[in-house]
Amino acid sequence: MLIGTEAQAAVRAPGQESRAAARVAELDRRLGDPTDESNELSYARLLEADEAGELSKPGERALDELSLGADFVPRAEGGRLERLDTLVRVMRQVFRRDVALGLGYGVTSFMAAVNVWTSGDTAQRARLAKILNRGGKVSVAYHELAHGNDFVRNEFEARPTEGGGYLLNGAKQVINNAERADAWVLFGRTSPAPGSRSHSVLLVERDGLDTGSWQVLPRYDAVGVRGCLLSGLRFDDTPVRASALVGEEGKGVETALRAFQITRSALPGMAVGTTDTALRTVVRFALGRQLYRKSVMEIPHARGTLSGAFADLLTCDSLSLAATRAVHLLPEQTSVFAAATKYLVPKVLTDAMHELSIVLGARFYIRDGEHGIFQKHLRDMPVLSLGHAGSAACQATIIPQLSRLARRSWFSDEPAPAELFQPRTDLPGLPYDRLTLASGRDGLSATLVAAVDRLPGVSPEERAVQMLALQLVDELRQVQEASRALAPGDRTALAGPATFALADRYAVLLAAASAIGVWQQASRDGGDAFLADPAWLAAALHRLVRRLGRRPAELPASVDARMHEEVLRRFHTRTSYDLYDTPLAG
Repeated sequence: MLIGTEAQAAVRAPGQESRAAARVAELDRRLGDPTDESNELSYARLLEADEAGELSKPGERALDELSLGADFVPRAEGGRLERLDTLVRVMRQVFRRDVALGLGYGVTSFMAAVNVWTSGDTAQRARLAKILNRGGKVSVAYHELAHGNDFVRNEFEARPTEGGGYLLNGAKQVINNAERADAWVLFGRTSPAPGSRSHSVLLVERDGLDTGSWQVLPRYDAVGVRGCLLSGLRFDDTPVRASALVGEEGKGVETALRAFQITRSALPGMAVGTTDTALRTVVRFALGRQLYRKSVMEIPHARGTLSGAFADLLTCDSLSLAATRAVHLLPEQTSVFAAATKYLVPKVLTDAMHELSIVLGARFYIRDGEHGIFQKHLRDMPVLSLGHAGSAACQATIIPQLSRLARRSWFSDEPAPAELFQPRTDLPGLPYDRLTLASGRDGLSATLVAAVDRLPGVSPEERAVQMLALQLVDELRQVQEASRALAPGDRTALAGPATFALADRYAVLLAAASAIGVWQQASRDGGDAFLADPAWLAAALHRLVRRLGRRPAELPASVDARMHEEVLRRFHTRTSYDLYDTPLAG
């Protein structure tokens, strides 16, 4: 049964929100209380599977029963996918328990599928939907270890044949679920000519392949996500039909980059659930552990660390919300928002977990027991910064757009629409055909600029927000000046370290703008008293300003008191440490 903020929203909300809240509750109820050791999906059992290098069999069985694959399929194709932010909320329930299960069971399939939803024809979409709706898996193979994220240098071939179709030759490495996938989305060279027009995307189904001409390569051992089945594929003149081609021949890079805008926006927000569990674990420890004749929770540094991690979770969820909803509302601007989200959110969440590990102390190193899930989540989290769209690749997406944004957008664009920051408001369908590879517009930063003149300054918390927002706008102006001054060589992926640092500063500013937008909308609709309180925004902006290397003034004591109160309330009432305050099984 839904309770609290989530339940109130579900009762009064239109159909989309009702379906989203019900689906989140359904997953949480089926997966059960992870702190209950009698639960087959408890942290204790998940840790045992991790130690064995396996995905949780009960976990996969539960997700099969829940038909999770249908959450990756658009409603038009017979699935449940209608809103990207809803998918994030659904998968957050899996990620808060086990990153490996989230990646290994389904997110890899989603990462593969968006290429087909974006550029595939009717028959391809129908075939892929059938696989996922019945619980099958699909792998995506972008990588070649020799070339990393430099796609245009990939050597894997899909050579066109005279009679139509293609011959696959070469190897792809570090593919999740390669061995058990029903189909693979392969990125390959269809022309020997140099440049980005030489590559294409193919949807290759296992059934009907010449069994003697391809093989699955040995499994990789991994430091994190040990249960994920990471291996590779090798093909030797393996024939596939012409109907395997996704989109137009030679448009593979464009297809992949459009797909990245969706996956980069969505995946980081799922990981908020992972750090939610880390914070919850340390709160439990701090309340129960005595030190210097006090509970750890009573030690100011420990208390401040917990409140800071909570502020970071709210910041990351705000940026995730803006990015996922922008895919629906501002698809022409999504390229830079998605890259910034994929770059910054895993980084902030990982930093927060490292800070929390200090409070946990020696127990951080223990691999089992009540606190063992913490070390597993800390090992697994960095995987989200790697893969097909690692941190440097995301910065490399932002860098070429900085000078254009500096000239055309910053301090002149209209603010983003209010709906971008409203977690429970309906959205139009995903406009795959309107996603663009680059943008000269940025309504999110405009929200930050516009807010400075509209922020109230009555209470001490509001005045703190005002001062922090002014510093952030000053930072945006400095980023604008530096971006305008970039030399031609620093407007590419081969830019120097200072330009990569500039992309980092810009991502932090987008996070700040997102948090301000969320607070403004919450203040206007009055649906969530905590999100309407300026205390959390002051805490979030203070940490972002410090991340930028500045030294903001100390916050009023009331800010820490309010954050601490909410940390404890959500722990004791078992609700999530994100924007949704969702009831949890444990």
